[in-house]
Amino acid sequence: MPTIETDEHKALRTAVSALGKRHGRDYDREALWSEAAKLGYLGVNLPEEYGGGGGGIAELSIVLEELGAAGAPLLMMIVSPAICGTVIARFGTESQKQEWLPALADGTRTMAFGITEPDAGSNSHRITTTAHRDGADWLLTGRKVFVSGVDIADATLIVGRTEDSRTGRLKPCLFIVPRDAPGFGRRWIEMELNAQEKQFELTLDDVRLPADALVGDEDAGLLQLFAGLNPERIMTAAFAIGMGRYALGQAITYAKDRTVWNTPIGAHQAVAHPLAQAHIDLELARLMMQKAAHLYDAGDDVGAGEAANMAKYAAGEACVKAVDQAVHTLGGNGLTKEFGIASLITAARVARIAPVSREMILNYVSHQTLGLPKSY
Repeated sequence: MPTIETDEHKALRTAVSALGKRHGRDYDREALWSEAAKLGYLGVNLPEEYGGGGGGIAELSIVLEELGAAGAPLLMMIVSPAICGTVIARFGTESQKQEWLPALADGTRTMAFGITEPDAGSNSHRITTTAHRDGADWLLTGRKVFVSGVDIADATLIVGRTEDSRTGRLKPCLFIVPRDAPGFGRRWIEMELNAQEKQFELTLDDVRLPADALVGDEDAGLLQLFAGLNPERIMTAAFAIGMGRYALGQAITYAKDRTVWNTPIGAHQAVAHPLAQAHIDLELARLMMQKAAHLYDAGDDVGAGEAANMAKYAAGEACVKAVDQAVHTLGGNGLTKEFGIASLITAARVARIAPVSREMILNYVSHQTLGLPKSY
């Protein structure tokens, strides 16, 4: 694995950073999304033959991190090109690829992703949304919760379960559900989180879907699901690292400029050392994120799964600490709208909670990596 970024990656960082800074903290999501698409950033991970940049999650994570570091993150990048675009590119039919990938790449269409359920969380083994055949069609029934951007998405990639004809057991499958499908309802969940993308609860009441709404092989199960979940974790890490870098940058500027008794407060170790620690934690998290992206792009799904979980854990922890220390560095100013970091106090917690909690990642590492017995 390369430990130093290529010149191409460095150039990508520089270009995306400039884009993010032009739009700034008070960015307009639609305007930024449109410009990022025109510059080829949204589809940088998608195949060239379908209008993408031919790169991978490594390149897409750079885009999201740099936008976040400029104070202008695009949450739907985690969902539309990273999860949905990747799944369709890897497992979709030629028709699905032709219909969706060029539009996801140029930003003219977006796709949401629905896995979390009220009683199951993201545990794919307990998902109750089910699909059964009705002639040539599928009927999909169930509920989803905390689904981002459904109101602006043209369709939602829904994780359901179908019955294995050989064993009778239920296995996860993925379905493209158009936003206007009969029986497909949504309810806005009012959040205290200050984000441009809204959260929704979905209901699927015998939603009738054609046979080609199924993405990939009906019997592939977890393989296809984790083809989307591993990029989701890597991109969430990028989101968190970018957010932490933005907060840290604000704190560093303030610590250099704010003077007490003729000395910048950043000269005092009680201020400087915690900021240095926050920087170190963010850099370490980025290294694990880069490892995860490298493994995923190289086709090592098992290795990428472990690294993606670790990266998401490390980035979430580093982000929370960076934001907290930034607010403390600014004191009362850290809670004002002027400096734009108070809203990150809540947002940073999301990086610890979603798309999988820190505790479930610790479970994963203890069981899968360390081989320790399960408690459940």
